[in-house]
Amino acid sequence: MEKTIRTIQDVYDMLDAEFRSAKQFWEPFYEDRSRPIPFFPNKPDENLVAHVNSGLLTGGKALELGCGPGRNALYLTREGYQVDAYDLSETAIAWAKERANEEQLAVNFECRSVFELSPHAEYDLVYDSGCLHHLLPHQRIPYLEMIYNALRPGGYFGMTCFAPGFGGMGGPETVMDDWDVYREKSMKGGLAFTEEKLRYMLEESFECVELRPMKTMSQEDAEFGIPILWVTLWKKRDA
Repeated sequence: MEKTIRTIQDVYDMLDAEFRSAKQFWEPFYEDRSRPIPFFPNKPDENLVAHVNSGLLTGGKALELGCGPGRNALYLTREGYQVDAYDLSETAIAWAKERANEEQLAVNFECRSVFELSPHAEYDLVYDSGCLHHLLPHQRIPYLEMIYNALRPGGYFGMTCFAPGFGGMGGPETVMDDWDVYREKSMKGGLAFTEEKLRYMLEESFECVELRPMKTMSQEDAEFGIPILWVTLWKKRDA
């Protein structure tokens, strides 16, 4: 019956309905490729490159969530990973596929919501570059469960997300209380996290390998890096 709550999913659907759909925002966001958006250039995250170069991430099968125009998925493919990459925006996925064709790289890019995915112990690496901080607080529950289930034993979960204190640089100034998201019916462009909040959300299922501010990279550098983000890497704990 419509609008009758019987399951947890019914609760999630009710909460989702109070907000604009993410697809409504991201579809037009990628339409003008000439906009000076820092993560539009085809450069991988500096932390991802560092983990590959150090030998910590050694290849296998990778899943990227919220891949945008594909910069990290393309990098991982060049480094020998078999990559599945998903984004809500058809425009972003079309751009990513163009880049893959130009480089003659085989990447499985698909326009799908992360909440449509149900992988089971398939991946050595799951990577999220800016997806989590655009999820509503209740959406983290199925999201993190999906990531845990997607990873093989000993697999890694890498992520970048907003840190607080960067209101003048395009990021959030403060950490918004999760309850206030629902009171105000807004995430104000994305949620910032403290180190303590990230650990509280993740440490039950994952062991922290790294958690630090992202390094600042220049336009001339071959890697992407802006100081408004945390970079973090986690290893799946045994069930």
